[in-house]
Amino acid sequence: MIPAPYLLQRPEQRTSSVVFASPHSGRAYPKEMLAHGLLDALQLRSSEDAHVDRIFSRVPEFGAVLMSATYPRAWVDLNRRSDELDPALIEGVPRVGMNPRIASGLGVIPRVVSGGRAIYRGKMSRAAAQDRLDQVWTPYHRLLQSVLEESHALFGQAILIDCHSMPREALSTVRTGQKKRPEIIIGDRYGASARPDIVKAVESAFRAQGFVVSRNVPFAGAYVTQHYGRPSRQFHAIQVEIDRSLYMNEATLEPRRDFAAFRDRITAAVRIITEIGTERLPLAAE
Repeated sequence: MIPAPYLLQRPEQRTSSVVFASPHSGRAYPKEMLAHGLLDALQLRSSEDAHVDRIFSRVPEFGAVLMSATYPRAWVDLNRRSDELDPALIEGVPRVGMNPRIASGLGVIPRVVSGGRAIYRGKMSRAAAQDRLDQVWTPYHRLLQSVLEESHALFGQAILIDCHSMPREALSTVRTGQKKRPEIIIGDRYGASARPDIVKAVESAFRAQGFVVSRNVPFAGAYVTQHYGRPSRQFHAIQVEIDRSLYMNEATLEPRRDFAAFRDRITAAVRIITEIGTERLPLAAE
């Protein structure tokens, strides 16, 4: 039986226009990927935003929606356009118009995982690639669009928090104005995907819990923030990247002993963020 490509968790009552989504925490690895690929299960999981859905699991308690992917990023990357196909992996794909992501093997169907390790022995057919997109990418984004439009209809705005984690090594050369290594990166595509006051409020929510927060460097947001962020229409999209070494062993992907305490800190920030989305009463009640 093929699992649904997403898990949607709704609150008992929508009181916030905020939607939290975790597109890279899926861990339902298809048997064919494990049986016929070049990598073992742990190696495949190196690209996964492990436990991010668990970290944000209490979102519905605060009147907001939580959506998380079921399938892993190594199977289909939901933070890529559906046409970012890799000619080195998929038969019949032209080599013209390749961007750096595709060239490095990180298209919508990745050719490699972290560290540039190849996933497959050879190429796949264009039909097989399209089947993955039809089963995973399309329904995920169709539902996400619907939930955001629902927020907009109810509250006059929609705020998407796109939740991710990043390897600690990605921050090795990044420092804040206080010369501290950031623990959370807020991405708004340099002001293009969300209203400045909303971005500032999200930053402040994490800072209030003692996190070192920076913006846009080295992660400003990819397809999700670019596609769904339309501030002029009151659709706001903000990417949140968390240093995964704060809550897990990056080599084994096992949660740290203080995982629950870390999750409590994130939950406290989540509560504040959901309140950003309650500034306007639901239109249905007006």
